[in-house]
Amino acid sequence: MVNTGCAKKEPVTSTGFFFDTVITITIYDSVDENLLDSCMELCSQYESLFSRTIEGSDIYRINHAQKKPVRVSPDTISLLQKGIFYSELSEGLFDITIAPVSSLWRFTEDTPALPDNAELKEAVSHVDYQSVLISGDTVTLSDENAQIDLGGIAKGYIADRIKEYLISRNIRHAIINLGGNVLTIGGRPDGTPFRVGIRKPFDEKNAILTSIDVTGRSVVSSGSYERCFTLNDTLYHHILNPSTGYPVDSGLSGVTVLTEHSVDGDALSTICFALGEEKGMELIRSLDGVDALFVHMDGTVSATFPLTLK
Repeated sequence: MVNTGCAKKEPVTSTGFFFDTVITITIYDSVDENLLDSCMELCSQYESLFSRTIEGSDIYRINHAQKKPVRVSPDTISLLQKGIFYSELSEGLFDITIAPVSSLWRFTEDTPALPDNAELKEAVSHVDYQSVLISGDTVTLSDENAQIDLGGIAKGYIADRIKEYLISRNIRHAIINLGGNVLTIGGRPDGTPFRVGIRKPFDEKNAILTSIDVTGRSVVSSGSYERCFTLNDTLYHHILNPSTGYPVDSGLSGVTVLTEHSVDGDALSTICFALGEEKGMELIRSLDGVDALFVHMDGTVSATFPLTLK
């Protein structure tokens, strides 16, 4: 997703694989590669807390606790509280307990198939963010068949923590790209903004739809083109409707949200995609310091800010 220019001074960059995606961190005003190593270590630590598939992670332990309270880290509490906030804001259209449903879909298999309808109906009955009960540093799922999946918000939270760390080490010019969640620290050292490219949905050559000037903000995109398959001429994608278990059909192929904090952009991009352009635009305009770009299935684009299409 990201397309950035280079500063006069050669930046230092590190690439890793976490959260099932390639991540890249680039620092423009330091050559201390130990900072990059520390960022990658932070990614590893947070993955070991938030992953629902890594045995021993906070989320794994909550999901397998059989309604018993589980003591977790302060970061896990903070992220769950943020996830519950956006679950409430969206009236359950975004729901952090989507795991029973999402685990039935296989978007990356060579021969994709639809989930069994009866299994999907059963899974939907256990999706309810209100079953997540937080008391101090403990979390309990009141439904023993409910499970948490923070995939729609965790990368944004982690990007924010990496930014905090780098700023604490006096970094003022950097780009954090966690698999499409782009968060900038300042702009380029020469005083100009970073330019972040937005992919054209479903373009085989990953062409750029437009570029956005960004200084110190987060740019997060969600779309039906990210993880999907086509079966019997119908497109199935990974943004699921918690009330039906099937992919949402909002007439959109992509949404990009610009915010100060990446955790907000992460959740809002998914929520706005599910809401559709009209209701999504209404939500964005009700929030301070938030902008969004909506790409329709027919390729037309609308946004809350001026833009130039490629």
